[in-house]
Amino acid sequence: MEIQLEQIDVKNIIENNSNVLFDFYAEWCGPCQTLLPTINKLADELKDDVIIKKINVDDYPELAAKYSVRNIPTLIFFKNGEPADRHTGLITERNLRSKIDRLK
Repeated sequence: MEIQLEQIDVKNIIENNSNVLFDFYAEWCGPCQTLLPTINKLADELKDDVIIKKINVDDYPELAAKYSVRNIPTLIFFKNGEPADRHTGLITERNLRSKIDRLK
């Protein structure tokens, strides 16, 4: 499943899905690459419950600025169109699942 955000349609994604998780990352970021397998796994497993999209801060710096992303990886969770939670830095799969479960 391709979860890389290819177009800037963030507003549409947030407005048309009740549970959304954006992973702000960069290719050169070691912790981002460490988190990547977990993000991919959960995006596939939970696709019916939450929309998970990756946003490359080098490709979309205006989105990073809009959401005040200053460090990466930064995960921003949206519930019914509103930011509901955020996490910066590495996170275990268990803790990430817990955060996603609280969205539902």
